[in-house]
Amino acid sequence: MKKYLPLLIAGILALLPLIGLSSYWMHILILVIMWSVIGMAWNLLGGYCGQVSFGHAAFFGVGAYTAGILYNKTGMSAWWGLPASIVVVALFALLIGYICLRLKGPFFALGTLAMGVILRVTAENLTTITEGDLGIMIRERTWIDKTYYFYIILILAVASFFVVKKVIESKLGYYFVAIREDQDAAESLGINTTFYKTVALSLSAVITGLAGAFYTNYMGYIDPKIVFALHDISIVTIMVVMVGGVATFWGPFVGAIIMVFLAELIRSIPKLGAAHHTFFGILLILIIIYLPNGITGDNPKLKRLLRMGKTT
Repeated sequence: MKKYLPLLIAGILALLPLIGLSSYWMHILILVIMWSVIGMAWNLLGGYCGQVSFGHAAFFGVGAYTAGILYNKTGMSAWWGLPASIVVVALFALLIGYICLRLKGPFFALGTLAMGVILRVTAENLTTITEGDLGIMIRERTWIDKTYYFYIILILAVASFFVVKKVIESKLGYYFVAIREDQDAAESLGINTTFYKTVALSLSAVITGLAGAFYTNYMGYIDPKIVFALHDISIVTIMVVMVGGVATFWGPFVGAIIMVFLAELIRSIPKLGAAHHTFFGILLILIIIYLPNGITGDNPKLKRLLRMGKTT
């Protein structure tokens, strides 16, 4: 049954637009699935390979701007940004990896954070290409109905899930985990850690970039402060995985559901809408203390805590 569970869940999700959901709920579902894709990408690098990145906004932003610039400068459909982002983001990942993968632990995290900031500042000042703070607007939207966008991001999510699952269950996945557990020991066994960390970074970056290219087409507008945002992209990505479960297949999806719905709930409360990052921080502290492996990773522990609550 577990073998067919992903297909079953994908099938159920595919039926949701057919029950007549409002535009608002379709928007929420699209955000949940998009964030699960970004979470899966980060989990591949940070969860399985142990390379904690604080700069995934860099890859998201490059993917978003690949679609936006392609539309703005050539007149082509921004949807061509999805396949184009695979090449562009992969090249950026190789460049960033060449610089940052020389670093370990917190230094790698700070290096990726710096790269995200550098790309944001570059996008703000490279006005002849990116339009700077004015941003890029997709004036001719492909569809008004959100159903088409829903199915596109769902297909992207299903493809990302199976790619990540295939990679982790292959020899590559064993190398990633070996690097995460003890990089020096992995090197002593003959594993080329720099090469395999580069592979993990590139795969993670490409999936994130595809989500960024989709975001451009879906939202119809991007600017550097949106798509390269540290707090709204990089930090939320980490929280999606931390809350859902690090190094688990379903953790990013569970985390995306919780984070998106929690954000919407907080924003709907008067005078609290701007403070949602504070609540995210409190949630992250509670998760680290009581469920360090996330809801999916610490599922047995969560069940025990719930039973204790009922008995008391």
